[in-house]
Amino acid sequence: MNYSFDLIVLGAGSGGLAAAKRAASYGARVAIVEGDRVGGTCVIRGCVPKKLLVYGSQYGEYLKNAPSFGVKLTASKIEPSILLKNVRNEVDRLNKLHIDLLEKSNVVLIKGWGSIAGPNSVVVKSKDVQDQAIELFAEKILIAVGGRPSFPEIPGASLGWTSDDVFLQEGFPDKVVVVGAGFIACEFACILNGLGVKVKQLVRGRNLLKNFDNEVAFNLQQSMESSGIEFQFASEVNSIEGEIGDLNLVVNHDSNIKSGAVIFATGRKPFIEGLNLEKVDIRTSNNRINVDNKNSTNISNIFAIGDVTDKVNLTPVAIEEGRVFADNNYSDKNRYVNYEFIPKAVFSQPELAYVGKTEEESKRIYGESNIKIYRANFKPMSKMLVKSKEKCFLKLIIEKNSNKVVGCHMLGEHASEIIQMAAISMNMGATKLDFDQTMALHPTISEEFVTMK
Repeated sequence: MNYSFDLIVLGAGSGGLAAAKRAASYGARVAIVEGDRVGGTCVIRGCVPKKLLVYGSQYGEYLKNAPSFGVKLTASKIEPSILLKNVRNEVDRLNKLHIDLLEKSNVVLIKGWGSIAGPNSVVVKSKDVQDQAIELFAEKILIAVGGRPSFPEIPGASLGWTSDDVFLQEGFPDKVVVVGAGFIACEFACILNGLGVKVKQLVRGRNLLKNFDNEVAFNLQQSMESSGIEFQFASEVNSIEGEIGDLNLVVNHDSNIKSGAVIFATGRKPFIEGLNLEKVDIRTSNNRINVDNKNSTNISNIFAIGDVTDKVNLTPVAIEEGRVFADNNYSDKNRYVNYEFIPKAVFSQPELAYVGKTEEESKRIYGESNIKIYRANFKPMSKMLVKSKEKCFLKLIIEKNSNKVVGCHMLGEHASEIIQMAAISMNMGATKLDFDQTMALHPTISEEFVTMK
């Protein structure tokens, strides 16, 4: 085997795969190093399997509401073990698919854990044979190893699960505590609730979804509560004891919560341990690799993309960063990643999605007197025949001087699909007048965005 390459990519997740395949398409000789399965967080233990669990968890509500639509059911039963098994089977298929795509793209897959050995070299330790290592050489090195969920530093933390662990279960206990206020916590709380689990969500602060629009997040909280999820704010877990199925959580030092399991969704951190970044003095801040607007580190031939960097940590962003890196270094293009108007979604039930600025950000940037807010709050037609308190909440934020739409928010079914289209309009500089002059498609939820007064 020839151990010299034009490019070595550390990490076969979304960003690394995108960079490796595109660089190879330009004729570069590329190796990609991965010590885990190919596909990264999103494919193996994140976006994809989670969204499949979301779909599965929605059937409980479909079945409950079926009689209102004239569908008579004699019996039904939710079997989480079957859903989890089928999700794992799909992940297996996708893992193999990505391996095959690398081969077709002429990218060499090196299985093992890689670390920086010098400005132009990487040492890879075999994942199968202990103490066996090879050294690879390349003109450029791209770090794309992603992140990992983290446990809090409390006694008994190992008795809990992270989001990674959820996908490995054969089933769930009757009661589960979810710790966290972010999108992962809210998504798994809704999934488990939909599968018939009694869920309590513990939040250290007093609000859900930091950095999301406060008003929209509060509407999500109300919807989740109406579906049966219990929230306990200003609460922090101090210790856990017992065993899975019979856990005791000490909360705020003076109260106890009994639960069958606890999921820690309290944050993720870059997986830079073992990369040996100090070997060539790669600069980091807060455990993240510092990069410039071309994703270059302080070492001119070493680059970093995705969740290890100090930029926006989202799968589509990592993919674009990988492609832009390849275009700039192995083609004659001169591209930059556009970090403005990145749509974001929470696959809760109901979904929450937005693009642009929150009301809080808009007030801070433009001044409260220089923005105008439009809202729509209503019960969706899909819930008209059933006993449901679920509502849709839509919100537009307008900067008065330009009349441009600077924030577009939605809570409700298909929110992510609708906001994706809104992102195109806003990226083109759409104004409120553009929205107003767009014909409504009736009856839909999205028509509310073009009829707000």
